[in-house]
Amino acid sequence: MTPSVYTVRASGWGSLFDCAYRWEGEHLLKIRKPAGMRALLGTSVHAGTAAYDQARIDGSNLTIDEAAGSLVDSLHNPEYDVDYRQDGISLREAEQIGLALHVRYCTEIAPQFDYLEVETKLDPMEIDCGGGVVIRLTGSMDRARVANHGTGVVIPDVKTGSRVVSKGVAQMKGRSAQTGTYQLMYEQTRGIRTEGAQIIALSTAGRNEVAVSPIFDARRVMVGTDDTPGLIQHAAEMFRAGLFPPNPQSPICSEKYCSRWATCIYHED
Repeated sequence: MTPSVYTVRASGWGSLFDCAYRWEGEHLLKIRKPAGMRALLGTSVHAGTAAYDQARIDGSNLTIDEAAGSLVDSLHNPEYDVDYRQDGISLREAEQIGLALHVRYCTEIAPQFDYLEVETKLDPMEIDCGGGVVIRLTGSMDRARVANHGTGVVIPDVKTGSRVVSKGVAQMKGRSAQTGTYQLMYEQTRGIRTEGAQIIALSTAGRNEVAVSPIFDARRVMVGTDDTPGLIQHAAEMFRAGLFPPNPQSPICSEKYCSRWATCIYHED
């Protein structure tokens, strides 16, 4: 029997276990909807900070202001569909927020890290889960870095959003699935064992807050332990059964976030 191969991007694991019905619509049925302004702002901040970090690795003299050009270009020339009415911020406001975060990142966050790689291209990783199911991990670390940490390497992942920083602390909840996938794929691609992951949080709420989390072991969430199955095993059971349960209690169960909202019978409003 030819196995069924299910491709899961690193960034898709969170939504799979938040609302599998929405995940099926977006990733298997290819039902898409335009991104909002805050998503575009995040992409743009990542473009500017990545340009700055890569220049540091290369020994280039690229200035903070020059790297900000990548941010502005990305913001004004998106590579995907954007609903500019979403999120209640204008393009001008997004640019102001993004540039302020860019400066804080380059002056306060980047100097804390000894980066080795930016936007690493990762080899797909196939895992035979038995029962005719193969899970294919994919993804590009376009928002993550590889950093030297004393005796090994860690995967710092840059996160933007209005709630990524709370009381000055980087929010780590729900981040292990994506960063754990990065760890697994990087280890296969480079043949190097990673020590863990970190979250670099840049708040787009307008207060320009930034924070860095402690290092944490994200890969265990994916592979599990001797006593507890990881998310990969749970996903294999879901794919094997062909069931993608809805979650009307999801905090993002709304027309704004779900491309399947119009045909979904499970939400109440």
